[in-house]
Amino acid sequence: MTFFFFTGIRISFLGSSDMGIVSVQVVLRRVGMKMIAPLLLFCHVISGLPGEHDIATPSWTSTDGQPSLVHTEASSVSLNERETSNLRLPRSLKPLHYSLRLQPFINGNFSILGYVEVEMEVLEPTSNITLHMADIITKNDTAKLLALEEEANREVMIRSQQYDPARQFYVVHLSEFLQKGRTYLLSVEYRAYLSDQLRGFYRSTYTDVDGSKRNLATTHFQPTDARRAFPCFDEPALKATFEVHLARETWMTSLSNMPLAETRPVEGQEGWVWDRFERSVPMSTYLVAFVVSDFVFVKSTEHDRVLFRVWARRQAIDAAHSAREVGPKVMRFFEEFLGTSYPLAKQDMIAVPDFSAGAMENWGLMTYRESILLDDPNTSTLGEKAVMVQTISHELAHNWFGNLVTAAWWNDIWLNEGFATYMAFLGTDFAEPTWKVMETTVIENLQKVFQLDSLQSSHRMSIPVSHSDEIDEIFDMITYTKGAMIIRMMEHYLDKATFQKGLSSYLNSLKYESATQNDLWEHLSVAASEGGTLPEGVTVKDIMDAWTLQAGYPVVHVMRTSDGSSATVTKKRFLIEDINGDYGWWVPLTCTTQSEANFNQTRAVVWMKDSEAQIRLSSLPPKDQWVIFNLQQTGYYRVNYDDHNWGLLIQQLKDDHKAIHPINRAQIIDDAMNLARAGQLSYGIALGVFAYLRNETEYLPWTAAVRNLNFMLKASNEFDALKDFMSDLVLPLYEAFAFDDGDGDSPLEKKNREIVRKWACGLGNKDCMDKALTLFRQWMLNPDNFSTIPPSVLCNGIKKGDEAAWNFTWRQYLKTDVASQKPIFLRALACTTDSLIRSRFLHMVVDEDGDIRQHDVWKVLSAIGGSLTWNYLTLHWNDMFTYKKSYRGEVMKAIISDVAPEQVEQFLSNKTTDMSGNHLAIQQVRETIRSNIAWKESYYEVVARWLKDNGYSS
Repeated sequence: MTFFFFTGIRISFLGSSDMGIVSVQVVLRRVGMKMIAPLLLFCHVISGLPGEHDIATPSWTSTDGQPSLVHTEASSVSLNERETSNLRLPRSLKPLHYSLRLQPFINGNFSILGYVEVEMEVLEPTSNITLHMADIITKNDTAKLLALEEEANREVMIRSQQYDPARQFYVVHLSEFLQKGRTYLLSVEYRAYLSDQLRGFYRSTYTDVDGSKRNLATTHFQPTDARRAFPCFDEPALKATFEVHLARETWMTSLSNMPLAETRPVEGQEGWVWDRFERSVPMSTYLVAFVVSDFVFVKSTEHDRVLFRVWARRQAIDAAHSAREVGPKVMRFFEEFLGTSYPLAKQDMIAVPDFSAGAMENWGLMTYRESILLDDPNTSTLGEKAVMVQTISHELAHNWFGNLVTAAWWNDIWLNEGFATYMAFLGTDFAEPTWKVMETTVIENLQKVFQLDSLQSSHRMSIPVSHSDEIDEIFDMITYTKGAMIIRMMEHYLDKATFQKGLSSYLNSLKYESATQNDLWEHLSVAASEGGTLPEGVTVKDIMDAWTLQAGYPVVHVMRTSDGSSATVTKKRFLIEDINGDYGWWVPLTCTTQSEANFNQTRAVVWMKDSEAQIRLSSLPPKDQWVIFNLQQTGYYRVNYDDHNWGLLIQQLKDDHKAIHPINRAQIIDDAMNLARAGQLSYGIALGVFAYLRNETEYLPWTAAVRNLNFMLKASNEFDALKDFMSDLVLPLYEAFAFDDGDGDSPLEKKNREIVRKWACGLGNKDCMDKALTLFRQWMLNPDNFSTIPPSVLCNGIKKGDEAAWNFTWRQYLKTDVASQKPIFLRALACTTDSLIRSRFLHMVVDEDGDIRQHDVWKVLSAIGGSLTWNYLTLHWNDMFTYKKSYRGEVMKAIISDVAPEQVEQFLSNKTTDMSGNHLAIQQVRETIRSNIAWKESYYEVVARWLKDNGYSS
């Protein structure tokens, strides 16, 4: 036995005639600090084995403008010294088919024995084959290349093999040029590793009912981690078919994208079998998936063509029934809405204990975090069920947007994620119409993404990316939420029938292929032309490029004449820090008037062209009647008015707020407060809007109100007068129904009641705190009745309770086997104000041998916040969340209001701070801090004066 020591990683090599077993132990803390990189080190450990060699690192030269490889010894050129365009694979080869054989030793040393065959078509003559590969050791003497001739296959001599770690390229140099139009078959054996880093082909664990530890192997390849499981052309447009063979122990089960074709013994290994799965449809590498586990399933027979199964741990399978019911129902809805059938014979969904993403749309085998997929109908809250239904809908929508038709490159990933997000709203609304998702999404999504998109540091939806860190960064709210809201706007200005017709044409014409946004615009334009839903000579591309190829959104200013009968309408980019810039959008204008009050006409009555800085509108009502633009906030823009029209709106809200649609009531609140924050409207008008809230009982306006008031509380720290103002606003609603929960309440009534409880208790209402604490103590006496305690009550019980209350809740977290309850307990535990308990909790969170799973760590750190979390974050920044660096930035964004600005800047300016994977987040942090300081300097006294004038004094 030989030991090697390197940067805190201990590697031991155990000689074996059949496997070359390698054991890896990382002696570091948790939170992504298990710097496995074992397989890069394995090269040095195993290089003495017969038939295996180190792979030298190549350098790049260029011949006739095409990249090629030349051999160098131990080259280590850093990535930033190279052309970023060379991060893309050469375009000389196109994959046609992969055959994979993988044997993961899940219950052994976590190694993987692999074999891959990839059949390729030559598009341009080349003397090398370049694939992606990471954390893999190839057995170089097994590599073979065959020319697939008409009569007999001919072997092509391989000159050398190299590995470029900076680009994650595996390069095979040949003794001859491959001929254009011919097909070749490359095969090689290799070794990989089941890490615990939640990416690639990795391991997950859970504890069984008898207390024994169980292992499973699962995958997460998006965006660039299929290369960690097998050498491949790991780019989304390079689709191929796949035949997967998985070796497993007989007491376990294996799953892949396609149905099982056959099972046969592994020769010479008793207790092992090979599972072969049917050949797949053409798909991208990031959608390939395998799971080997001892899980069980429940199945649905609702869909007559598709076998629908939900898999989970045996002791958790009872919580899978809701997902089994929802899934087929939503799938049928999408098939009908899109006019395109789901093309596979089966759809598996599996609940994985350790999973970095919420869920992943692997074709035919969707993986989910346990806490999202599993739902206990007896204890789950409305919020938990909503997350489950919406996530299932999102992943199923990917079967069409992403799987069937795939974004050609990650710069257009919004085509996948924006559509899946919007279609999830439609699917959820179909499955649960009483939730009114198409209304709540405006407040919970559109108005939320407006906050990010009003920063100068926001980014456009279609954005150039190359490195994997850059790709990871754009899986953000702009891609998902703005993408969905832009699609929502498009559906309204095209009309539903035209929208559906264009999407069906797009999907059926490009199925099994890749696409760019221009392909989508073309199909929608044809449908719009046939339906006559756009102005003459205008295409969808004319309109939509402005929304996807530039960041931000406009504010439309409606300035009416003195008699009110006409108005000048102008537009400019809305920014919290008002910076002049040349931006233009095609803006669909919708409006209604006081006498008409029709909020359902959401087709554009007037288009404001991208080249038009202002237009003139006539036929408006007299000056004593209000106008409202952007009906149901279907357009992705804010609206400002002249002071007189604002006054009319405020008076209408006071007199009869129900005359205005609830979405537009929420819009008026959100627009007014953000316009005031940006210096485009007086705070006297913005805060004047709030006076009517004492009579407001609906969820949508209240959500908009508390979000904006919360900003001022955070930006100004202690602001007692504002707290008193908020307490007065919420008191009538609190007294009306805060704790009157009833079975007959609508979902929105339940959500609104939770807002009222949260804010009343948070603002120090004694009655609220006493009732919450009483409910908490009652729950402690009967902990199995979890459904009776709302999250706000749980948080307040921890905040106002003692250490015994905290310890009791922690025990319930450990005890529960309902995965969806665990995040609720963790968020509540972070509510404690006891500094010693907070410190202890933080250490429990980051303990690698602790009871909190990796995928929950960043959210719990964000919830704990304060200087404690900041100190830990800055001390360990470079070592945290190495498998998903963007989590570092998410924690920082969540806690910056708890930290002095100069501390943040000092840390960010430190040259030793690793910014990779967080460049966008860091820009947003800096801008947010800067704008918060500017707001306090400019408007704190203004708001304080208004509050004092209205009877509230600090």
